[in-house]
Amino acid sequence: MTVNRLGKAYRRYNSEWQRFARWFGLPVKPSEEHWVLRNIDFSIEPGKAIGIVGQNGAGKSTLLKMITGTLQPTEGSVQVNGRIAAILELGMGFNPELTGRQNALHAAGLMGYSVEQIQQAMPDIEAFAEIGEYFNEPVRTYSSGMQMRVAFAVATAFRPEILIVDEALSVGDAYFQHKSFDRIKAFQKEGTTLLIVTHDRSSIQALCDRAILLEAGAIIKDGKPEEVMDFYNAIIAEKENSTVTIRQMDDGTVQTSSGSGEASIVSVTLHNVRGEMIEFASVGEPVSLRVKIDINQDIPELVVGYMIKDRLGQSVFGTNTHHLRCVLKDLKAGESPQYDFKFPANLGVGSFSVAIALHANDTHLVSNYEWRDLALVFNVINVAKDQFVGLTWIPPQVEYSR
Repeated sequence: MTVNRLGKAYRRYNSEWQRFARWFGLPVKPSEEHWVLRNIDFSIEPGKAIGIVGQNGAGKSTLLKMITGTLQPTEGSVQVNGRIAAILELGMGFNPELTGRQNALHAAGLMGYSVEQIQQAMPDIEAFAEIGEYFNEPVRTYSSGMQMRVAFAVATAFRPEILIVDEALSVGDAYFQHKSFDRIKAFQKEGTTLLIVTHDRSSIQALCDRAILLEAGAIIKDGKPEEVMDFYNAIIAEKENSTVTIRQMDDGTVQTSSGSGEASIVSVTLHNVRGEMIEFASVGEPVSLRVKIDINQDIPELVVGYMIKDRLGQSVFGTNTHHLRCVLKDLKAGESPQYDFKFPANLGVGSFSVAIALHANDTHLVSNYEWRDLALVFNVINVAKDQFVGLTWIPPQVEYSR
């Protein structure tokens, strides 16, 4: 699929005659013109997945509607090879007076499938949705989660070449979200292309090969999911006097930081029980995460937070001194506080990174002094524990009988 210089503008004319004239190609200028999207360019290969992120009003849903053909672009083009299945707005196209079964038949028919094909797939649609007798009840009696179950079951009843999902899964319960993601991953293995819009960082990083960040109707970043999500979070945290900086690391990774600068991170290191700085920790080993800070201006309070992430950038564990009830008050310029977060490295074997945030209140979205991703990278090895797999070490006690 290829998106070439795609744009959408909403125009207002002084009269309907001017609008009609514009339709026929006459050079009539609108009285008002508002571009929602402009100069959108990207392509995606079969079987790949792109996550589209951005703040409300960035143009994400408009882009997906133009790709699916439910909205005509003002300029540019979309070249699609294969059948598209889309879950855009929740319940879009559903008649609230019809039953789930009737709506499934109607929706699948609009997707181009024959009545015979749909009837053959109907038992699978009903089974996947798992709404019981409600499948034969009017959709107006459904909860939002039930509507999403039926919509997803219909859209994925037949494996599409391209699957587009716009935030719909966010209304589902945890069980159905896992079930839906399993089906999406299975489709990806079979060659389905995926476009997904969501604010859920873990979903983007678990499913996508790339991520695209939209801001004010334009693409401002296109790259690896972790890098794009870090940049997105930095933009959200950015306040009037703060800046976002990007730095290329020695190993090729990209470090994103932001902040207004009243306090700054001097160093982030990991230490063993003897106080020695380490790059490798054994599974379950007691360690200390040391954060040194400089206070550059007087601030009313300082909250320090950290987030441990796996190699894909997905969050493993995070907390801050607000939740730990250890907040410093009334700090003066020139002070240099140090924090030691002590914990057992109950992590799986692999590489992990640490993001650090300095702020006031309980979140870095308020008074963001500095937020730095990839502030530290360390590795966990298994020296003395029984073999296991996964991101965390949770040793069980086994009881059995026969």
